[in-house]
Amino acid sequence: MDAIDREILSALQEDGRATMTEVAQRVGLSLSACHRRFRDLLASGVIRGFRAELDLDLLGLPFEALVFVTMRVADHASWSAFEEAVAAIPNVVQAQRLFGEPDYQLYVAARSQQHYQELYDHALTQLPGVQRLTSTLIMKTVVPHHAPM
Repeated sequence: MDAIDREILSALQEDGRATMTEVAQRVGLSLSACHRRFRDLLASGVIRGFRAELDLDLLGLPFEALVFVTMRVADHASWSAFEEAVAAIPNVVQAQRLFGEPDYQLYVAARSQQHYQELYDHALTQLPGVQRLTSTLIMKTVVPHHAPM
């Protein structure tokens, strides 16, 4: 991967709906050369897919929280059961297993503080293997998700 590949990735991250012609113009390549590089990035797995970035406020889910999870036991069976159960909760927008403590970080979107409390009381606290949950409310997103270049 070189600087031009990184420019192509940057252009696609800024606008995933950009045409290959627009991307080629932005990075200073011919359409065929840009398309060849794009196909190579897809084939190599660097580009895993395309998806819509959703506005949670407009979807009626303006209340966002990070939930840090500490597990009771650190073993494969506990992790597997927890990960399967957390993946089934629609309001968990993202879940990551971490090194060290805590063991997991969950990104949860809810309709309101009351809705979050209900999710917390009836879904999150019922996840298998959980020893402790700690919540932090998101005040503002300063840097949206993007790939490092």
